[in-house]
Amino acid sequence: GGNGSGNRLDQLSYPQYVFVDRDHSVYVCDGNNHRVMKWMEGAKQGIVVAGGQGKGNGLTQLSYPRGVVVDQLGTVYVADEWNNRIMRWPKGATQGSVIVGGNVLNSFE
Repeated sequence: GGNGSGNRLDQLSYPQYVFVDRDHSVYVCDGNNHRVMKWMEGAKQGIVVAGGQGKGNGLTQLSYPRGVVVDQLGTVYVADEWNNRIMRWPKGATQGSVIVGGNVLNSFE
C-alpha cells in the first residue's frame, strides 16, 4: 500500500481485516482485488497468498475476502464472503481448498 488504490503488488483496493504473524508479516484482505496479500516487514510490495485471479468461485479465486488468519505453518484461512465459504491455502499453494460452506448461492449477486 501507500501507492494509491489499484491492483499492483504495491497497491491495495478496499483493504480490511489484517493479521500480523510472529515474524511481523502483515496479511491483508484486499477486498476489491479479491485477494489476500502478505507484506513482509520492510517490503516495498506484497505477495499474493490467496486469490488474485479475479472475482469468482474457483479454487484460485475469491469474491470479496472479509477475514484472514494464518497458522504457525503459514497456512492462510480466508472468509470468502460472497462465496459463502471458508478457504484454506497452504503456504506456497497456487490454489486453495474449501473447508466450510461454499454450496449456497449468494442472494445478493
